[in-house]
Amino acid sequence: MTRDLTGKTALVTGSSRGLGAAIAWKLGALGARVCVNYHGSPAKADSVCSAIREAGGEAFAHRADIRDEPAIHGMVSAIKSQWGPVDVLVVNATGPQPFLSIEQQTWQSYLDQLEFFVKSPLLLVKACLPEMKARRSGRIIQIGSEVFEMGNPRFANYVAAKGAQYGQTRSWARELAPWGITVNLVAPGWIPTERHDGTSAEDLAAYANSVPMKRQGIPRDVAEAVAYLASEGANFVTGQKIAVNGGNTLE
Repeated sequence: MTRDLTGKTALVTGSSRGLGAAIAWKLGALGARVCVNYHGSPAKADSVCSAIREAGGEAFAHRADIRDEPAIHGMVSAIKSQWGPVDVLVVNATGPQPFLSIEQQTWQSYLDQLEFFVKSPLLLVKACLPEMKARRSGRIIQIGSEVFEMGNPRFANYVAAKGAQYGQTRSWARELAPWGITVNLVAPGWIPTERHDGTSAEDLAAYANSVPMKRQGIPRDVAEAVAYLASEGANFVTGQKIAVNGGNTLE
């Protein structure tokens, strides 16, 4: 199974740190030209680009709020000017994820999550789609979460948005299949990144002990799944969810 991405152009949103950084590095290491999207961490984005170049890849960083349509169009245009149309779109960016009881939830707390996991993917796909359709080729990969299956309490705003993102993925896969464009979702478990700094050792251990493999994953685990879906080896895979969580959920 080939995973050579030489000549492909990839956009990974929210890739200055965490899972996004690992994904961007992996795609670059496989030969893709990678746009490292960021919003508030230019130094970290530059560091990711440097790591990609050190691995033999090409990369540049671009600041854009992926909830803002003009900003997205500006970013996609910059990529096209640099390398050509986007071949691989990885929708990874996220925002704050507060735990809130039902009594604390508001409609705005739901909208805050829907902005990242439904609105942002829509705007990104619409920006990249014309050229993907024209070339009858493309990879759209959403980063979801196991929470949709787990139903985590005090997290309904996030869980609902992740469920909507999965439904969006399935519908797009059916719609875009005739153009040779695949749409899939990678659903990680709780994989500690910079976002989770400050989490207690007890909480980390409790989650790891609940996983059948008795450990937590690492960002590379997610990056490997994304790399597969971006490759020619996944040419006939669309509308699917790959859970990267050590067997914590079963389909």
